[in-house]
Order: sequence, then structure tokens, then C-alpha cells
Amino acid sequence: MDDDDRPRTRSDAAHLLAGEPLDTYSQDELGDRIDLLETEIARINAHRDKAAAHRVAAEALFRTPPPGGNA
Repeated sequence: MDDDDRPRTRSDAAHLLAGEPLDTYSQDELGDRIDLLETEIARINAHRDKAAAHRVAAEALFRTPPPGGNA
């Protein structure tokens, strides 16, 4: 089994970030952190959308044509 096929452990970066205490951050640092996380969310969404489009294209390529149809 490839590493990509295995479930992610709860110690991945996102889970570690979510559990990090925020008390030591200033208002400016929290704003910077929010900006960084929003940028990362946009990057992840773009990757997810690209992967979904790739899957749809692959499914269309390998789809069995209907019997007796021209499609």
C-alpha cells in the first residue's frame, strides 16, 4: 500500500496547528496567521478542485459506452 493510501495520523500538521495555544500571539501575529491559513485553504481548495476535475476526466475516458449507442 502506498503512503498516500493510508489514513493520515492525528499528528499531521493541521492537527498540531489546531491544538497549538494562541495566548502568546499578538493581535498582529494572529492577523498574519489568519492570512496565512486563508491562503493555505485557498491552495487546498484549488488542489481539491483540480483533483476532482482529473477524476471526472478519467472516469469519462474509461467509461464503458452504452450498448448499441453512439455516445
